[in-house]
Amino acid sequence: MATKTIITIERQYGSGGHLIGKKLAEDLNIPFYDGELLKVAAKESGICEEIFESFDEKPTTSFLYSLVMDPYSLGYNANSFDLPLNHKVFLAAFDTIKDIASKGPCVFVGRCADYALEDFDNCLSIFIHAPFEDRIKRIEEVYEIPKAKSKEALLKKDKQRASYYNYYSSNKWGDAKAYDFCINSSLLGIDQTVDLLEQVIAEKEK
Repeated sequence: MATKTIITIERQYGSGGHLIGKKLAEDLNIPFYDGELLKVAAKESGICEEIFESFDEKPTTSFLYSLVMDPYSLGYNANSFDLPLNHKVFLAAFDTIKDIASKGPCVFVGRCADYALEDFDNCLSIFIHAPFEDRIKRIEEVYEIPKAKSKEALLKKDKQRASYYNYYSSNKWGDAKAYDFCINSSLLGIDQTVDLLEQVIAEKEK
C-alpha cells in the first residue's frame, strides 16, 4: 500500500505504541522515527546525541512558554539569544521533525510531532492507549520490569510524557480533541490495530 500520509503517534507507556508505529511504517514501506529522530536531530544541530537523550521527552517549566514556541516572532533566534540547553534540544528536534516531514511520508512516535506538523494537511495524528492492567502486564513481560517496580515505572513514564507534551504543545496529552484518531490497542491487539490504522489511512487518502 503506497501512502502520502505522515503519521504521528503519541502513546501511553506499555500500550505498544512504538511497536504499532514500527509495524505500520514497515507495512507502508516508509521511514520510522522514534529514538532514530534523536540521531538525526543531533547530527543536524551539532548538539551531541547524549545531551539529546538526557532531555528526551522530559518536561521543563523553567522558561517563558511563548518564547519557546515562537522565538522568532519575539525578535530572537537560537544564535543570538542564549536559550537554555533543554529548549535548544526541543527546538532542534522540532525543526528536524518538520524537515523530515517535508521530504515525504513517514511515521513519528512521540516528541510532540503532531504539534510540530499541525500545518501539514497530509498528517494523521494518533493516540494509542490501553487499560492499566494490560500495560502493567506488557512492561513486565516485554521490558522485563520487576512486578515490584512496574506500577511506579508506568506512572512515572506516563507523567513524564504528559508533562513534556503539555508544556511544549498547546494541546493536552491524551485528550481525544488533540488527535485525529484514538484507539485502545488491547481491543484488537497489535497486528489488528495496525491493520485498522492502514484502513483509516486508505480512507483518508481517497
